[in-house]
Amino acid sequence: MRPLVLGTFMLFAACSAYGDDATRLADPVQAGQAEAIFAGGCFWCMESDFEKLPGVIEAESGYVGGDEKGPTYKQVGYGKTHHLEGVRVVYDPKKVQYEQLVRYFFRHIDPTQTDGQFCDKGDQYTTAVFVRDAEQRKIAVDQKRQAAAELAAKVVTPIRDAKPFWLAEGYHQDYYKKNPDHYNRYRTGCGRDRRVAELWGSKH
Repeated sequence: MRPLVLGTFMLFAACSAYGDDATRLADPVQAGQAEAIFAGGCFWCMESDFEKLPGVIEAESGYVGGDEKGPTYKQVGYGKTHHLEGVRVVYDPKKVQYEQLVRYFFRHIDPTQTDGQFCDKGDQYTTAVFVRDAEQRKIAVDQKRQAAAELAAKVVTPIRDAKPFWLAEGYHQDYYKKNPDHYNRYRTGCGRDRRVAELWGSKH
């Protein structure tokens, strides 16, 4: 569960009030598309960040990393599973490369934080790059090394083998577009952009 500070607690309660719809596995990408999977704390924020990147077709919020089938927001948020909040990035490899996506990911998180991301604490909010093959792993490891060198700090984000990606409930998809006031209050209150700018500078 997110920390019991007023704004964030109210946000979690508001999300829970929607109820938990059935979750399902993400559909395979279409011909000419590719996917990348990341965990970077709040999936609303990761979705918003990646959909600003040219070449990204869409980003989808979901749950990844655990073996539990059909996880729900309540189960994941309360730490009842081994899943992380994650994002599946569907992209056009002719317009953006996997290497660019991983680099972009590292520069939109705090890869030095061990207990979650920003104000969200718990294993379910920790970071990870999920890779599907040896080529993706090599790229991810190299980008992790570059991030550590640039920060002159230990990067704790693990490189993990990909597992099935469960799409989050419908009300979470494009949450930043559907509920911009609520989303922006959460993002500001959680200190995400402030911390990212401290680490990576204002032009990350």
